Amino acid sequence: MISKSIKTAILCSIVLCFSCKDDKNQEEKMAKTEYDNVLLQDWEGPYQGLPAFDKMSVQDVKEAVETGMKLGLEDIDAITNNTEAPTFENTIVPLEASADELNHVFTYYGILSSNMSSPEFRDIQAELAPKLSDYNSKISQNEKLFKRVKAVYDASQQNPLPEDQQRVVDLTYKGFEMNGANLSEEKKKRYAAINKELSSLYTKFSNNVLHDEENYVTYLNKNQLGGLSESFMNSAAKIAKDKGQDGKYAITNSRSSMDPFLTYSTERELRKIVWTNYYSRGDNADEFDNNEIIAEILRLRKERVGLMGYENYAEWRLQDRMAKTPENAMDLMMAVWPAAIARVDEEVADMQAVADANGDSIKIEPWDYRYYAEKVRQKKYDLDSDEVKQYLQLDKLTEAMFYVAGRLFNYKFTPVEDGKVPIFHEDVKVWEVTDKDSGKHIGLWYLDPYAREGKRSGAWATTYRSYTSYKGETNVLASNNSNFVKPAPGEPVLVSWDDATTFFHEFGHALHFFSSNVKYPTLNSGVRDYTEFQSQLLERWLSTDEVINQFLVHHKTSEPIPASLVDKIKKASTFNQGFGTTEYLASALIDMKLHLADPTNIDIDTFERETLAELNMPDELPMRHRTPHFGHVFSGEGYATAYYGYMWADVLTSDASEAFRDAPEGFYDAEVAEKLVKYLFAPRNSMDPAEAYRLFRGRDAKIEALMKDRGFPMPTE
Repeated sequence: MISKSIKTAILCSIVLCFSCKDDKNQEEKMAKTEYDNVLLQDWEGPYQGLPAFDKMSVQDVKEAVETGMKLGLEDIDAITNNTEAPTFENTIVPLEASADELNHVFTYYGILSSNMSSPEFRDIQAELAPKLSDYNSKISQNEKLFKRVKAVYDASQQNPLPEDQQRVVDLTYKGFEMNGANLSEEKKKRYAAINKELSSLYTKFSNNVLHDEENYVTYLNKNQLGGLSESFMNSAAKIAKDKGQDGKYAITNSRSSMDPFLTYSTERELRKIVWTNYYSRGDNADEFDNNEIIAEILRLRKERVGLMGYENYAEWRLQDRMAKTPENAMDLMMAVWPAAIARVDEEVADMQAVADANGDSIKIEPWDYRYYAEKVRQKKYDLDSDEVKQYLQLDKLTEAMFYVAGRLFNYKFTPVEDGKVPIFHEDVKVWEVTDKDSGKHIGLWYLDPYAREGKRSGAWATTYRSYTSYKGETNVLASNNSNFVKPAPGEPVLVSWDDATTFFHEFGHALHFFSSNVKYPTLNSGVRDYTEFQSQLLERWLSTDEVINQFLVHHKTSEPIPASLVDKIKKASTFNQGFGTTEYLASALIDMKLHLADPTNIDIDTFERETLAELNMPDELPMRHRTPHFGHVFSGEGYATAYYGYMWADVLTSDASEAFRDAPEGFYDAEVAEKLVKYLFAPRNSMDPAEAYRLFRGRDAKIEALMKDRGFPMPTE
């Protein structure tokens, strides 16, 4: 999952202000940077200046955000008070460069929100959310500003600008238009009020989920550890000790803890408890319940787009995505759905047979799926996931990603000496990224790998500074963030094949950031159903022979993974695709259907249950993200009606993979790799994604490769 800057997310994805230096005269710049508050200060030190993560404080956040907003509005006033006729240089460029101080503040804000959250910060976050919404409205509804933007846009329709400038103007104008700039004054006021309400609801939703993740911990005794690996038990013991429960074993309410427990624990009743805790986040009928919050979000979203004449939120949101319409997105999902649930039926039958043969006398339930799927995997393919795990060390996987980046992008990753770069937690490590041939500095890569209290669940990538060149080249500061269970001292981090795939996926986002070759900040923005494509594509390199043969070694013996085990992994590549595809698609379909429905008197639990029944959702597994904790969709708007985008992107991924498979040198073919970087990574949003893909592939993507990859039959008309 890619995480856009917190500022961009909170400001409803308006294409207005991005991380870049303001180009004001020196006196004004000096006046703006003389602050005691470290969050507002210019970044200093090596590598073009770095965030002072080691000096940030929650106590500084409120003042910094409020001052940053004040300075951002002053930047806007400078644009609107310009008496010269609007041009790209005097309107669009300063708009691109605006809110420099606030951007700096939100780099810290993002860390304090996602990586280092605390009750104190959450209170400040809740207080600031409506103020930030007001700030956003003062920009998106600034009539004088929009008139200048529109004047530049209208002129460009008669006399087109250079391609990159034209793309910036088009995206900027569209951003204003989609966010109510053409509304009447009365409707603008209501629009702003809705955004203000939504901002508070998004914050409360996120904090409720985080509360349930932190507070539903399952503690086990030594006699309740049947089936669990030694490394998992050691990690669980350490977590329990850190939480003041020495002698116990803690199963935290996170995927990285839940997933292996459900896969290997022989304690069925405990599996049910852990499963229930995880899938009930935000749905516990208490003060942290999210159901009514979601209903109100849906009502407000529909009302807001209705002010602009749209029938529903999905229609409004998808107009600038690759899918263009909700119907196109639904068509893709429903083309795959029947094959996915049919495969689940087959998988459940195989699992039930194993359970029956073992004399377990049970009916497969959702908390049994992972456990018996693992038994089937061992029976069908003689493949033990825990055996594979012994060869998947986090450190070695990191080296493997660097190897792939070197082969495809010509990048070299060099560890930065401890203490040279400020970090926000001792677990964070930093590497310098350079060009292998020229030695040119590209940027820094931060890795925050471990789960901890106050860190949101899942895995994501983000940037602290993006590449631009309109005022001189900037380097890239990018990060990957995971939630691996921290091992006991001296032990390696061993991960599942799925987790290794996710690790590569998020690194794909980082490579997308590092390879950016755009002039203006707006062109670093993403198209949601395209931006996951590059990261999903990078997952494919995990299973290449070069990576397997060099980096998958046993953590104790250092012996390479046996060819026989590799063969089993490849033969089982389509195993459990029913589960993986169905749990994902169920969430994507619910996301879309919620935003197409009338939310007037909607009951979220009832809607989820009845819609899944209509879709013939198998009883034996849940949605990947149940609605009450579906942060992609309800902690902000980045993925709202866009969760289908992973599937849309995977059509591109499967199709693009065939270009490498068919190349003379396979996945490391230099000619195809050059086109990959040139057309699919470096342009970011400087060209239409569909056109970029056609330049790479010579045609549009086809669904056949996706169905083949998942072992599904092609859909019939």
